Amino acid sequence: MHSVTMQGQQQKLAVGKIVCVARNYAEHARELGNPVPDKAVLFIKPASSLLADGGTVVIPAYSSDCHHEIELAVLIGRTGKSIAEADALSHVAGYAVALDLTLRDVQAELKTKGLPWEIAKAFDNSCPLSTFVPESQVPDPQKLKLCLRVNDEVRQDGTTADMLRPVARLISEASHYFTLEAGDILLTGTPSGVGPIRSGDRLEAVIEGVGRLAVAVE
Repeated sequence: MHSVTMQGQQQKLAVGKIVCVARNYAEHARELGNPVPDKAVLFIKPASSLLADGGTVVIPAYSSDCHHEIELAVLIGRTGKSIAEADALSHVAGYAVALDLTLRDVQAELKTKGLPWEIAKAFDNSCPLSTFVPESQVPDPQKLKLCLRVNDEVRQDGTTADMLRPVARLISEASHYFTLEAGDILLTGTPSGVGPIRSGDRLEAVIEGVGRLAVAVE
């Protein structure tokens, strides 16, 4: 069983599924040459993709181009289906800093063949994750600054205000396809500036008001 920790609580929370959204920042979609979608592009990572703060990323041998993507993570605290956008934030238990690691070369090959992305997105340790802070500590999830550094060099510097679909809308849209259960995690997309990571790199991801995540690359 895979679990996460809430700041100030010793009890660990069992994780169900990790629902992720692609292309939720217009500039990121453009930098990869993708159209801005008119509907949320969703995919799922298993709980086995989680990696705790301070852990080590192991890039799979079948890829030579692994990219970093900093994201705001949302912990679902109350089960819901077809959740109204106006009620969506009441289903949130907490927020954390996450990385959605992507095997860009593998993903590109799969996309050209019209095949699913799972082996490029859902591999072991592809979702480094910080401790969650309670939702009460984040008054507005659309007013958060995100910054990712690789070896102390800033790679990504953005704000959740630039999301095409804010957190409440993402929860609502996702819940129309999947029942969101307590313990599920929603990753909300990444700003522009994604790029490759290599063996020996040190990554530090910070979201103001939420927390910090640091991992090494083997």
